[in-house]
Amino acid sequence: MSSHREAPEISKDPVADSTDVYAFVSPDRPGTVTLIANVIPGEDPAAGPNWYTFSPTARYNIFLDRNGDGKADVSYRFRFTRPAGQFFLGNTVQQYTVTRVVGGKASVVAQGETPPDNIGPRSTPNYRQLAASKVFPLSSGGAVFAGQRDDGFFGDIGDIFDLVAIRKGIGNEGGGRDFFAGYAVHSIALQLPIADVDTSSHVIGVWSSTDRQVTRVSKWRGEKVVSNPWQQVSRLANPLVNEVIIPTTRKDEWNSLGPSQESRFAPYYRTPILAAVINQLYHLNIKEDNRDDLVQVLLTGVPKLNNTGTTLVDELRLNLSVKPTAGICQGNRLGVIGGDLAGYPNGRRLEDDVIDIDEQVVAGALIGTKIPLGDGVNADDRGCLASFPYESDPQSGADNTKGQQKP
Repeated sequence: MSSHREAPEISKDPVADSTDVYAFVSPDRPGTVTLIANVIPGEDPAAGPNWYTFSPTARYNIFLDRNGDGKADVSYRFRFTRPAGQFFLGNTVQQYTVTRVVGGKASVVAQGETPPDNIGPRSTPNYRQLAASKVFPLSSGGAVFAGQRDDGFFGDIGDIFDLVAIRKGIGNEGGGRDFFAGYAVHSIALQLPIADVDTSSHVIGVWSSTDRQVTRVSKWRGEKVVSNPWQQVSRLANPLVNEVIIPTTRKDEWNSLGPSQESRFAPYYRTPILAAVINQLYHLNIKEDNRDDLVQVLLTGVPKLNNTGTTLVDELRLNLSVKPTAGICQGNRLGVIGGDLAGYPNGRRLEDDVIDIDEQVVAGALIGTKIPLGDGVNADDRGCLASFPYESDPQSGADNTKGQQKP
C-alpha cells in the first residue's frame, strides 16, 4: 500500500510502478547512507516461467536534493538489459548500468548484474551466497545492489481497503494480516559515503521515479522528425501520499510531475480525505481542515530535525547527523512519534510502521490528539539482513508459501 498500484494508469504498467523508498544512515556503517527504491508490486515468487525483471525499456532513478528546492542535485540512473532464457524459461539475471549526474554532467559509475529471482533450490541453490555476491562498488564511492528482494513493507491491506476496516480494536492490539507476506519486489539499493552528499544543515531530500520513452513525430522544414524523449510515469518519496492524500482524478497527474511542483496539491494535505473518512466511519472528531501540521511534516520537514525551508516539496527528508539509535530493523517502529528521531519521518527505515505512524499523525498526534490507530500489523514477516542491502532475500518460488496442499 505504500505506493503499490496507487494510480489508474501506472497500475497497468507494474514494472514501472514505484512501491517504496527508504533512506537511513546505515546502522552497521554509520559513515554511509543507504537509499532503497523498490518497484513492481506483488511479485509472487512462484510466477514462472516468465518471472519478474526490471524493464529494459524503462529508466529508473534515485534523486538527492541538497537545498530543499525539490530539484535533483545528484541523480542516479539505472538501465537494465533482459537476456533470452533457455528452453521455455525466462532468464532473470540482468546486466545493468548506473549513471551518476551532477551539475548536468553524466558519468557511468558502475556496471553490475542482478542475482536471478529465487526460483527454487534446483535452479538457484545457495541463494543467500549468490545474492551477496551481487553487491558492486561505485567508482564514485559506495556500493550498489539491484535485484529481487522480499517486500519489506507490511500492512493489512485487505482490511484497510474495506472502508478503512480494523480487525481488532483500533489497531494497537495486533490481530492484523500482512498482505505482503510472501510477496517480493525488485529493489535498487545504494550505499553512499555521507561525506559525499552531506550539506551544511545535514538534511537531504530523496525520491525515486521511473521514466519511459515516448515517440513524437513532427515536421521541420518539410522533413519528418522523430524524437524519443523520456517521460516520467511514476514518482515516490513519502509513503502513502499518492495512495491516500491525492484524489483519484489527479493521481496520474501527480505521478507525471516532479516534487518541486507539489504546491499544486497542497490543498489535499491541508484538508486530508483520510481524516474525513475516519470521522465518518469511527466518529473520532479528527480535525479535517487547516492541517498545517501535515504540510509541515510531509512538505517542509520537522522543525529542528529535518526542515528544508518554506518551499512545499514532497521528499523523504533525512538528517544525516542523527545517528542510528538501534541495529538494523531494531528501532522503535513508530519513529519520531515514538521518540526515535532516527525513524520516519526523518528518512524511513525498513522497520518503520508507516501505516500506523501516518494514521496517528492524521488523527492529530502532532497537535495534541493521541489516538493509537493502526492496522494490527507491526513488523515484516521476514525481518532484515544484517548487512547491505538489508532487505531480506525473496522467498523461494518452489516453496510457494501462499499455496495450499490439497488433499
